[in-house]
Amino acid sequence: MFEEDGIGGASIEAIAAAAGFTRGAFYSNFKSKDELIIAMLEDHVEQSIRRNLDILAQHKNLDDFIAALKTMDRGRQDPLTRSPLLHIEMILFVARAEKRRPELAKRLRARRKLIADIVEATLKSNDKNDTLNPPWMASVVLALEDGFRLHRLIDPDTTPADSFWRAITDLRRRTGLASG
Repeated sequence: MFEEDGIGGASIEAIAAAAGFTRGAFYSNFKSKDELIIAMLEDHVEQSIRRNLDILAQHKNLDDFIAALKTMDRGRQDPLTRSPLLHIEMILFVARAEKRRPELAKRLRARRKLIADIVEATLKSNDKNDTLNPPWMASVVLALEDGFRLHRLIDPDTTPADSFWRAITDLRRRTGLASG
């Protein structure tokens, strides 16, 4: 529903009907559309972290891990990955209201921690570049991901689909985290 109509265009009645529920059933699960959106973002972050940890458990080497991430079809399972516009719209929706920002910040910190942990583990296993700050690198990676997602929405003709991964490759080379 949100993918088609956006947050503002999706009424509670339409959301409930698309899910096969009544309006009353919707309200027995969520107090408002805001609460549903926060729950969707929370689910997105939890799924993302779980998928990344599962892949990391199978691919300890950073090159293998990144290759597995590139080939994974995340959009099939997750509407926020499938629709970058909806993902950005939801983030902005939550960020617009100051009272909702702590919830968004909590999810951002969880994503940042996951990436920082991956960077730190890579540094230790490769015995390289101990001057890097993993939490800062995690912030840079997330900013790159969000930025390229937005640029691709606005100008897909000059923002290749693999822009984020190309930037990660360049970043790894410049920080000494690239193999070879």
